[in-house]
Amino acid sequence: MGCSRGGLTTKIHALVDACGLPLALKLTEGQAHDGRSARDMLDEIGAGQILLADRAYDADALRRSLTECGAWANIKPMPRRRNTPAFSRFLYRYRNLLERFFNKIKHFRAVATR
Repeated sequence: MGCSRGGLTTKIHALVDACGLPLALKLTEGQAHDGRSARDMLDEIGAGQILLADRAYDADALRRSLTECGAWANIKPMPRRRNTPAFSRFLYRYRNLLERFFNKIKHFRAVATR
């Protein structure tokens, strides 16, 4: 658990497949940067796959490591980014599978999210 102004906090990072089933889960401190903590979860991603992630994961190093694996990063770019990478709004819509996964674990009584 990480300590912040709001108290003790924890973040849940998840990697799900195209059906919304979990491939990898990771817990980090609440104040930890999302992009840095995602690097060790990328071992599950192989060639020809697409990573859909939100703006918190927008980093050139993360994109480079995915390109080296043969995968493609469809990450929504930060608004003030100078050199905007390729981004597909159509593919980004499928990120709701991840949001649905988090909704399922929030309503499962064994996992406390608050």
